[in-house]
Amino acid sequence: MDHHFSRLESPRILIVDDSPPQQRALAELLRRQRYRVSAVSDGHQGYQYALARPPDLILLDVCMPVMDGLAACRLLKADAATRHIPIIFLSAHDDPDERVAGLMAGAVDYVRKPYSAEEVALRVRIHLELARGRARPPRETMRHDPEQVLVDAVRQLLSTHLDALLTLADIADAVGTYEKRLSQVFRQRTGMTVFACLTQQRMERARELLAGTTLDIQDIALQVGYNSAANFATAFRAQMTLTPRAYRQSMRQQGTPP
Repeated sequence: MDHHFSRLESPRILIVDDSPPQQRALAELLRRQRYRVSAVSDGHQGYQYALARPPDLILLDVCMPVMDGLAACRLLKADAATRHIPIIFLSAHDDPDERVAGLMAGAVDYVRKPYSAEEVALRVRIHLELARGRARPPRETMRHDPEQVLVDAVRQLLSTHLDALLTLADIADAVGTYEKRLSQVFRQRTGMTVFACLTQQRMERARELLAGTTLDIQDIALQVGYNSAANFATAFRAQMTLTPRAYRQSMRQQGTPP
C-alpha cells in the first residue's frame, strides 16, 4: 500500500460478517494496511455500531442471521448519519441478481468470496480515496430518527421494485423489521399504508411513461407491476379518473413531448 497513516488519521473500517474466521482474516489483512478495524456479527449490530461510531468504510456480508446485509445497507443509506459511508458487499454467491440488488441498495462495490487479499485491499483504498473527495453532511442534518429511517428505506425500496409482486412480509424483511411494526410506523409517519404508497409510486411512474414515451400500455403496465393492461387501466382510472390512453392523449394535446 502506498499510503502510510498515523494512528490518528488512519481510516476506520467496520467488518460485518457472521463468520469468525472471515472476520479474523479480513481484520488481519486490513490492519497490515494500517487501518483501524472493528467487527460485528450481523446487520443489526453493524447498523447500530455505525450509528454510534461511524466508520470510514463498511465491509458487509450479504447472508447473515438477525438482519442480512441488504436490509442493513438499506437502513444505512436511508439514515442521514450514515448514508455517506461507502459500503462494499462480500458474498460467497456468484449471483448477478444479488449483485444488482446490492448496488441498488446503495453499495459502491461487490466482492465475491473467496476473495483475493490484494483485490480487497485495493478496492478499500480506492473507495476511501473517492469518499475523501465527497463532503460529509453537516451535523444538523445527522439527527437519528429510526422511524423516519425505516419509512425512507421502504420508499426507496418500493421505488426500485415497482414491477415486483411484493408482500408486506417481503418488504418488512427487506428493511430488517417485522410486519406489524412496519405497518404502524408507516401509517403514523405518512398517513397511508405501505401498499397505498406503492400504488402512488406506481401511478407516478406510469404518468411519466405515458407522457414521456411511446411505450405500449401493456409494456407500461408490466413496468409498474400489473400483469395486464386491463388491471392497470382500472387502477390508473381509480387514481386519475382517466384511462391511461385518455391521459396520454391529454398530455399530448397540452404539448408534452413523447
